[in-house]
Amino acid sequence: MSNLIENIKEKARKRKKTIVLPESYDERVIKAAHQLHSENICGVILLGNEQKIRDDAKKISEGSFGNVDLTGIRLIDPLKSDKLTDFTNIYFNLRKSKGVEFEKAKETIKNNLFFGAMLVREGMADGFVGGSVSPTADVLRAGIHCVGMPEGISIVSSFFLMIWPERVHAYADCAVVPNPTDEQLADIAISTADNYGKLIGDEPRIAMLSFSTKGSAEHEMVDKVRNATNLVKSKRPDLKVDGELQFDAAVIEKVGKSKAPGSEITGKANVLIFPDLNAGNIGYKIAQRLGGAEAIGPMVQGLKKPVFDLSRGCSVEDIVNTSSIACLMAE
Repeated sequence: MSNLIENIKEKARKRKKTIVLPESYDERVIKAAHQLHSENICGVILLGNEQKIRDDAKKISEGSFGNVDLTGIRLIDPLKSDKLTDFTNIYFNLRKSKGVEFEKAKETIKNNLFFGAMLVREGMADGFVGGSVSPTADVLRAGIHCVGMPEGISIVSSFFLMIWPERVHAYADCAVVPNPTDEQLADIAISTADNYGKLIGDEPRIAMLSFSTKGSAEHEMVDKVRNATNLVKSKRPDLKVDGELQFDAAVIEKVGKSKAPGSEITGKANVLIFPDLNAGNIGYKIAQRLGGAEAIGPMVQGLKKPVFDLSRGCSVEDIVNTSSIACLMAE
């Protein structure tokens, strides 16, 4: 994994993006901000009370972590920002049709998550990495309400990079969407393929997974995967995709040639799309815990710009790595 992450960091350095970290009241975030800046991976914005951030950085510097220098890191207090009124007006206009009143909009934008997402929406930051102390639902709500989804994508989902010494796969969706519709499953496949290409630099080859391969079984769950496969082909004819495929046919060439002769995907798939969250979550954990894969993620996808949700048990290195990935996924 280290070689891949270092490659991602090096690419991030060249892109010169800026990432907003909204949860500055978490010392892991301050440490990560220092590391991102000191290693020249990206520009960093921290949100919160400026004096408290500086006091916390000073306390961290007195411990075993070493000196935390905030020079060059932008500190913004949403409560004092000259953007608070502008952001409130933008958010109110976005959400008034949903019954949000102006005062409610103003209180919402004072929240670091929503203020940070508005920075991304308005192009003042290229990506957002939060969730170290916030529930996933809150992070996703800020991203969906403020950043929004691109035209043609119907669902916010997630993917994992699954890394072995000899290969890297993308697995989706393993963390967000319990039971996607045909159209949602197709959009998950498209988003995952695009992000795999951005991060790995390899051509995505999508396998739409099922318990059936090319008609070996008939069931409504198989029909969903077939329909989703056809939707991917019609929406994105530039992508290589096949389905429905069993897992072994997708990743083992000998099995693929036997079960689906003539397919350009079988045995070579690197983007694996699971039919529902049961299969995806179980599948990635089997690969990680028994198969020895390193799992990076989940990484949120399906928004116009990167808004990433961390695990609340994340490490400083996790925040740095996720921020580096956000730089590559930013347009």
